[in-house]
Amino acid sequence: MLVKVYGSAVFGVEATTITMEVHMDKGIGYHLVGLPDNAIKESSYRIAAALKNNGLMLPGKKITINMAPADLRKEGSAYDLPLAMGILIGSDQIKAPEIEQYIIMGELSLDGSLQPIRGALPIAIKAKEEGYKGFFLPIQNVKEAAIVAGLDVYGVSNLQEIIDFFAGKDTLQPTVIDTRAEFYKSLDFPEFDFSDVRGQESIKRCMEIAAAGGHNIILIGPPGAGKTMLAKRVPSILPPMTLREALETTKIHSVAGKLKEVGLMNQRPFRSPHHTISNVALVGGGSYPQPGEISMAHNGVLFLDELPEFKRDVLEVMRQPLEDREVTISRAKFTVTYPSSFMLVASMNPSPSGFFNDPSMPNTSSPHEMQRYMSKISGPLLDRIDIHIEVTPVPFEKLADDRKAESSVEIRKRVTAAREIQTKRFQEIENIHYNAQMSSKLIREFCALDAQSKELLKTAMERLNLSARAYDRILKVARTIADLDNAPSIISQHIAEAIQYRSLDREGWLG
Repeated sequence: MLVKVYGSAVFGVEATTITMEVHMDKGIGYHLVGLPDNAIKESSYRIAAALKNNGLMLPGKKITINMAPADLRKEGSAYDLPLAMGILIGSDQIKAPEIEQYIIMGELSLDGSLQPIRGALPIAIKAKEEGYKGFFLPIQNVKEAAIVAGLDVYGVSNLQEIIDFFAGKDTLQPTVIDTRAEFYKSLDFPEFDFSDVRGQESIKRCMEIAAAGGHNIILIGPPGAGKTMLAKRVPSILPPMTLREALETTKIHSVAGKLKEVGLMNQRPFRSPHHTISNVALVGGGSYPQPGEISMAHNGVLFLDELPEFKRDVLEVMRQPLEDREVTISRAKFTVTYPSSFMLVASMNPSPSGFFNDPSMPNTSSPHEMQRYMSKISGPLLDRIDIHIEVTPVPFEKLADDRKAESSVEIRKRVTAAREIQTKRFQEIENIHYNAQMSSKLIREFCALDAQSKELLKTAMERLNLSARAYDRILKVARTIADLDNAPSIISQHIAEAIQYRSLDREGWLG
């Protein structure tokens, strides 16, 4: 007897339907083919114990299971449940004529209970696209899969529940989530607020510009100046995620198995990896590719604290994803692409001792040591960071000031208004949503300068010896400053302010 049960495999952030063909014949044996990994090969032991502990049995026959398409590598323990169901139907222990209308995924424990899986959301999206009636999966993952409308999603706690369902007992009901209500209910007050920060008004202005245009930013200053405190508050002033962005972000976190019984993500991610991170952990990869930190920060903020402490090769692998806003991982037999459209916020001390240009602290590092410290960050990487800003320690008078600073909610209103201008500007252009994403062609179109602004920029370029990429960065930032002012075109004041935010390009910065 031949039985077909359907599951799914996740490659990148997309799913591919897998057909499990279970064939029973005379003899004894368990043969699993179709490029399964070790976790799938071990499934026979888990399945046998789970069936026995639920009053069922692994039949004493020759069982041949093919996982098609046979040339795709399958990995993980999430195929236990569909394989068990195929064996039960093939050995006539249960009847389930409708099983071919459903996708089934889940890892079995020895007592028949189910463990959570990865990638439930992309699997559910694929199941709906291909016209399946429903999707059975572990109850821990049901909220993320139920985001998909038009598909019956059943959360299953143990093997017996799915057997009872196909036996006609109404023990399982599909989980229904109102995606829009779920999305809009959670726009809570931010955990970190800019009203907590005393002084640093110029840095807050810089952060506002960076958030409004989606620009990458680096903060340079001595220890205790407030760099980390400021960086942690950036997500609180970013515009709320759109429903499309929320789905994209949830999909990546679903593939990585990081959702933890949460449905739709509606807060922008904030990722802050330690400086000992490897390049694979940062950009993604491995023998079975998984998304890295830059993809986990998609539509959110990636904060790299103490940037020069990161290994140079780790920072260099970020150069291409920063430009393309996606990362492609190639292996011999397949290639996967993960989105990585994030806002980079980096911080660093200006010297190994941490102090420089600080009148209250002596500089104990020689110019050579400082040059070597700064050279850990390559020029091409710095060129990809639109805004460089120096952070100075806050004087006591401002620290002790009891007046309430401007809240993140107020700043976010201005940022959102500027983003709306950009959304309208780029509405006809695919995959461009804010100023930081503009290509050179779009910069020429939307960042036209008058004669006075051109002359000012020319002087700055010559004196500071700026690269062509830095020229583009200045124009992008100036365009964002103009949007915050609700100005239709860039004027010289916008250019002058944008030039200030290229600290590390200034000659004599270390002199």
